Amino acid sequence: MNGPRYELEDGFPATRLFAQGVSYTYDDVIVLPGYIDFPADAVNLSTRLSRRLPLSIPCVASPMDTVSEASMSVAMASLGGAAIVHCNATPKDQAAIVRAAKARRIPFATDPVFFSPSDTVPDFGPAAYALVTESGTSKSRVVGIVAKSDWEGLADRGAAVSKYMRPAPASAPASYDLEKVASFLAGGGLEYAPLVAEDGEVVDLVTKGDVERIKGFPRLGVPSLGPDGRFVIGAAIGTREADKERLEHLVKAGTNVVVVDSSQGNSIYQIEMIKHAKSTYPELDVIGGNVVTIAQAQNLIKAGADGLRVGMGSGSICTTQEVCAVGRGQATAVYKVASFAKDHVVPVIADGGISNSGHIVKALVLGASTVMMGSFLAGSGEAPGVYEYLNGRRVKKYRGMGSLEAMTKGSDARYLGDTLKLKVAQGVVGAVADKGSILKFIPYTMQAVKQGFQDLGASSLEAAHDLLRSEVLRFEVRTGAAQAEGGVHGLVSYEKKSF
Repeated sequence: MNGPRYELEDGFPATRLFAQGVSYTYDDVIVLPGYIDFPADAVNLSTRLSRRLPLSIPCVASPMDTVSEASMSVAMASLGGAAIVHCNATPKDQAAIVRAAKARRIPFATDPVFFSPSDTVPDFGPAAYALVTESGTSKSRVVGIVAKSDWEGLADRGAAVSKYMRPAPASAPASYDLEKVASFLAGGGLEYAPLVAEDGEVVDLVTKGDVERIKGFPRLGVPSLGPDGRFVIGAAIGTREADKERLEHLVKAGTNVVVVDSSQGNSIYQIEMIKHAKSTYPELDVIGGNVVTIAQAQNLIKAGADGLRVGMGSGSICTTQEVCAVGRGQATAVYKVASFAKDHVVPVIADGGISNSGHIVKALVLGASTVMMGSFLAGSGEAPGVYEYLNGRRVKKYRGMGSLEAMTKGSDARYLGDTLKLKVAQGVVGAVADKGSILKFIPYTMQAVKQGFQDLGASSLEAAHDLLRSEVLRFEVRTGAAQAEGGVHGLVSYEKKSF
């Protein structure tokens, strides 16, 4: 007696996989390989952050106060991605961060120290040099420079700066990119040069050592530049009435895109803020979120959102799903929202749950246009904060914007809790290991993503999305044993280096 015959088939198309009512994370699913007829270096990862903002790599730094300020913003833009400056600061301070980033064309930002000629310096701090200006601020003319080595050799630490400062160094325009700055220093035989903006403000102090350090990293990609020829810099705003003033400050500072920052974006407050931003500044792209369902996405797109941020409770420092029992597995959320948003030509940002290059590949092939990263970037040299040592490891603080510590600085509005007397945390404070500069590890990460795209048979992000929608791309669910098998196993000890 012959039994039933089954047609042989590999895996499932995403339409079937995500129609089962199961909330999947990135680790739950695996992409099956495709056909290769191109080299990995031919993979094109260019994409869009929002309707009108192109990026050459699909990487976005999260608007968190331990991730995205000026240094992260210029580094990400130099690589071809973008950063969103956090709003856990006063409107003026946030706008100042945006202006500082927009004023540069080099891939890093230091925090120069300024003295006036009459100042005395009891403690020089960690900087190797300090600029001397007429008023002791960045707003006045440079009249000299002080080296820490000269200060350390003083017999009298009470001496005025004018007694031991060096002559004012030659200045370079802040609009110079890294190559022009390098040529400027080399051509003049200079060890350092202040970068001065068109309005005369001193933006940064660049040293020969800075340039040599950056040139030792992988070659930078196509930078993210706006219509003004400057770096693309994004910024976050909240949903309260006071955020309309914040938005005005940010637009005046040159912000290219704003993200309406809320853990649950499907609210009347966010819808009204999106409508206000789009009607007041029609040339400004506005990204809404966070959302994880089609119904949420539909409301924000209808309000005028130019992009959607997808994720709720999937971040490493987020406890929303545990505390509030609301959210969705990130793989399912990205696929569902992206499938709806594509019909409205609205790019999707996969926000949260990114721990490795494989997660980035999965987020992108499930329909996302970019991935937003927090912990992945928080231990870098470009992240705000100072390095500390924890059990012998060099670390930086990383905290969720839903942590009580962050809420005391103002982020409680993100969780619609700024008017509540009782604050309930939806995040934690932790530490992440030193990762070095993103100018080094992001290029290696993108190379790994390209190799992933090659394996699945997609030569571009657009091609991957076409394979997804045509159901050529196939997926399977991984058991716990399959996940263990897919990682390092069976060794007594090992050293894991990504690059």
